[in-house]
Amino acid sequence: MSGTAQVQEPTKLDPALIRVVIAVLVGGLAVVFDTTIVAVALHTLATDLHTSVATIQWVSTGYLLALGVTIPIAGWAQRRIGIKRLWLIALVIFGLGSVLCTFAWNAPSLIGFRVFQGIGGGIMLPLMTTLVMQAAGGAGLGRIMSVVSLPTVLGPVLGPVAGGLILDHWHWSWLFWVNVPFCAVGVVLAAVMLPKDGPVTRPKLDVVGVVLVSPGLVGVLYGLSRSSQAGGFGRADVLVPLIGGLVLILAFVGWSLRRKAALINVRLLDHWPLASSSLLLFLSGIALYGAMLLLPLYYQQLRGMSALGAGLMLIPQGLGTFVSRNIAGRLSDTMGARWLAVIGFGVVVVGTLPFAFAGGTTNEVVLLVTLFVRGLGLGAVTIPLMALAFRGLERADIPDASIISRIASQVGGAFGTAVLAVILQHALLGAHSVAAAATAFQVSFWWSVGFAAVAASLSLVLPGRPRQ
Repeated sequence: MSGTAQVQEPTKLDPALIRVVIAVLVGGLAVVFDTTIVAVALHTLATDLHTSVATIQWVSTGYLLALGVTIPIAGWAQRRIGIKRLWLIALVIFGLGSVLCTFAWNAPSLIGFRVFQGIGGGIMLPLMTTLVMQAAGGAGLGRIMSVVSLPTVLGPVLGPVAGGLILDHWHWSWLFWVNVPFCAVGVVLAAVMLPKDGPVTRPKLDVVGVVLVSPGLVGVLYGLSRSSQAGGFGRADVLVPLIGGLVLILAFVGWSLRRKAALINVRLLDHWPLASSSLLLFLSGIALYGAMLLLPLYYQQLRGMSALGAGLMLIPQGLGTFVSRNIAGRLSDTMGARWLAVIGFGVVVVGTLPFAFAGGTTNEVVLLVTLFVRGLGLGAVTIPLMALAFRGLERADIPDASIISRIASQVGGAFGTAVLAVILQHALLGAHSVAAAATAFQVSFWWSVGFAAVAASLSLVLPGRPRQ
């Protein structure tokens, strides 16, 4: 690891790097869109599989927990069997899990197949970044991240639209069939385009680390996922796994600091670009996913739209993100992440603030423009933060940095969703009129604005302009 590594921006991307990006994007599209596509189908699944919404919720929760188990071991597995082989194995697991989901005959079978699918997805998420960052060799990180992060940025926005369209016209099994072509083509492209694996080191598995960090991450994610139920964070089934998970994670940090070959090298957090970007990625997860809970509910519960209609209303946010991501990628390679993040979070505040005043009859055109502005801010924030995490790192450190930044973003998203769900739930108590419900949503959006404002302030601690 070197904190003084220079940043060199190429005039054009290397053809070998372009091949890696194409192979990773095609395979990764299915994983990133899968979670948000399925999220809009829970009521349909509960009806068709003759079960309760509380039970079918495990279709999403089980997948999330499987990610929590497998993300921490991706770095060790890469060193053990090679990154290309691991990517192919994970992609096949995810594709097979998708096929199995289409044949699910009841809720337990679908939940089990989703857990199997999540094992592949949990390995692929950090590998997507690792593959591209190692191929880039530390050059033009912002530009590269603006391309490879496209599914991650647009997934939460376009996923509900795709899910709504499928449910309106086809059987729910097509939610999973759409993954199969991406996986099949992704396997072929990866086999042809990814560079061959070099010699592997075959390190021993840090069993103690696995026992600590994987259950710890699962406990945190499970506790946060349960907090949206009645009782919020005061429930025993929220507090016990949440506190237990945090204790296990802290124990893993202590264990890792005393070992040279820990499952995840947490000493990398001494590297300020990675540490600061992870903190802000946590907060950006709150700003993105927390508001993504509120926005569809606002359109459905307050304005009476269908799931598809609510998803369509969010398209301008995705367009804004699409527009700003390339600009943000280029600027982050020259001016650094600090001021881009400050400005980006500031734009997110501006793009969220009108919803803190919106009611059930607020002009839709105004809200659509507002969402486009919000999308511009999200793109300006996400790309430089993701690129900053790898500035100045040696090639061997990239897998662990990918895992650390991925966990920060994943937990931030879960935390933001949980907190804003609890805030909205409490605000809606006793709201028996449209005006009272509108006030409840306004209170919740004020909290979302506050999270983004705090993130804008903390962005000032990010490193400045990289050396060219």
